[in-house]
Amino acid sequence: MSSLLFSLEGKKIAFSGATGVLGTSMSLYLASEGAEVLILGRTPAKVEDLVKQIKAHGGKAFGYICDVTDEKSIEDVCVAIEKDHGYLDILINAAGGNMPGAVITPDKTLKDLELDGLRKVMDLNYLGTAIPSKILFPLMLKNGKGNIINISSMAASRPMTRVMGYASAKAAIDNLTKFLSVELCAKHGAEFRVNAIAPGFFLTEQNRALLTESDGSLTGRGNQIISHTPMHRFGKPEDLNGALHWLCADASEFVTGTIVAVDGGFGAYSGV
Repeated sequence: MSSLLFSLEGKKIAFSGATGVLGTSMSLYLASEGAEVLILGRTPAKVEDLVKQIKAHGGKAFGYICDVTDEKSIEDVCVAIEKDHGYLDILINAAGGNMPGAVITPDKTLKDLELDGLRKVMDLNYLGTAIPSKILFPLMLKNGKGNIINISSMAASRPMTRVMGYASAKAAIDNLTKFLSVELCAKHGAEFRVNAIAPGFFLTEQNRALLTESDGSLTGRGNQIISHTPMHRFGKPEDLNGALHWLCADASEFVTGTIVAVDGGFGAYSGV
C-alpha cells in the first residue's frame, strides 16, 4: 500500500519552466521516480539538452517548444501532447522570474518603476501559469483526474524590498492556486487538485550576484536572508524534491488549495 501511495510510475507530467536550475533538478528527480516528463520551454536548445539529460539517466522525457504567455502557442502544444500521450496526470507551472525594470533598487524610488517591465513580470509569472492551466486542463478531464502544482515564492506572503513586480506576481499565484482549487473541485469533482510550492531562498543564476560576491561570500542582502533563516543556509535544489513528490503522488489526494513552504523556516521567523 505505501509504495502505491507514493508511486509516480507512469504519471504523465507536463512541466513548464523546467530548464532552470530548480526545474532541471525537479525534472530529473521526477523522471528517476518513473514519471514521463513533458518539458515545455521557449528555447529549443535548452529543452533538447534537458530531454537528453533525463534520457541519459534512464528516464522518459519529451520536449515541446512553446511560450507560456502565448495562448496560441500553448493550444498548439496541447494538440501535440494529446496526439502523443492522450492525456495528462499533472501540470507543473514553474515558468517565471524577475526583470530589472520591475525592481526598485536602493538608489531609486517608486517613480523610477518601469511599467513595461512590471507588465512583463506579471505576464510571465501570472499569465504564464493561468494560460497553461486553462488550455491543458482538458487533457486531465480526459483522464478523469488531475493535479496542478504551481511554483510560488516566500516573496508572495512576505513582500521584500526591491522585487515589487515579482512579489506581487507570486502573491497572485497564491490567490490563483486557491481559487482554482475551489473552482475545479466544485465543477469537476474531488479528483482535481491544485496546490503550490513556495520555495525560500535558493541560489540560482538569477539571484546569485545579488546574494553572493564573486568569491562566494555573502552580500549584505545575502547576510540579511541567512540571518532570518533558522536553518542558516540557502536551499539546495534537491530540497524541493520531497514536497514535490508528495504533491504529485496519491499520498496527498486530500490536499488542495495549499501553499507548501520549503524555506528553512524563513516564513516562521520574526527576526527576534
